[in-house]
Amino acid sequence: MTDRTETQADTAAPAAGAGAWAGRPAAEVLPGPVAAVGPVAQAEDGTAGPRTASRLRRATALWAAALLVCGGAGAGTALAITSAERSDVPGLRTQADGRWDYPRLSLPALPSGVPRPFTKGNDGEVHHADLRDLLLPAPRGAKADEVSDGGFVPVDRYLAEYEEEQREGLRQALTDLGLRHVAARAWTMPDGVHARVYLLRFPSVAYATAYKDRHLVLGRTAETPLAAGPESVLDGTYTATGKVAGTSSYVYSEPRPYGREQLRQGYVLAGDTLALVVHARKGGVPAVPFHQSLVLQNQLLG
Repeated sequence: MTDRTETQADTAAPAAGAGAWAGRPAAEVLPGPVAAVGPVAQAEDGTAGPRTASRLRRATALWAAALLVCGGAGAGTALAITSAERSDVPGLRTQADGRWDYPRLSLPALPSGVPRPFTKGNDGEVHHADLRDLLLPAPRGAKADEVSDGGFVPVDRYLAEYEEEQREGLRQALTDLGLRHVAARAWTMPDGVHARVYLLRFPSVAYATAYKDRHLVLGRTAETPLAAGPESVLDGTYTATGKVAGTSSYVYSEPRPYGREQLRQGYVLAGDTLALVVHARKGGVPAVPFHQSLVLQNQLLG
């Protein structure tokens, strides 16, 4: 069975666990009540006497200086809090859960009047943005793949993910269904996870759906498995929080015993575009950053 949940999202959300913390506004420094300086002696004409007036001026100056010092300290504290990293502020520390630190994400701008894929008037659910602008960026700390670094790639680059005996059949299907472009990005993280993301654009949602249904997804197993994970099965731990309404996710993982490395793969069907997200690592692939990558790529296709 497929994992399919729908939520409305018109713009890409910031990466879970990524983006700078927006600090609280600087607090206003309000002085407390000024202490009385005692009764003021008056001269015969009813004004303050010279010595008393001098003391009053001196006391007023001292209080003004004190308030400036307090105000400066308060403003400095507020500035320190608003500019500090989240983990540096006491009481705001969060337990690391393995999520990657992606840059803040946003949907690419479109010309006025051009509809997004899941809006009224766009029956083919066509993405009018440049396909390369819809690719998930690499997280901070990643080493980019020079060959697949966010540009268009030959279809052979995508087909190389699948077992060799399946490639010609997939190539013919892509030709028959009018594949327009393939964009890709890949990177390697410090812990050894090798991530790859492919976006395939078709003429409309009907063509993308036909390719997915006929050649890629079949119940609890991937109909056409990847070369690095031929025994992939449905990932029952995936929860599609934050998915865009109208999209579908199909998520698989390689069960034990796996070979030299474990592989996790997921497909996101979003209108005329089909995404393939792959994470692989020797000794096992952490689930959290893999699921995070799927959700963020889904939102970018919204």
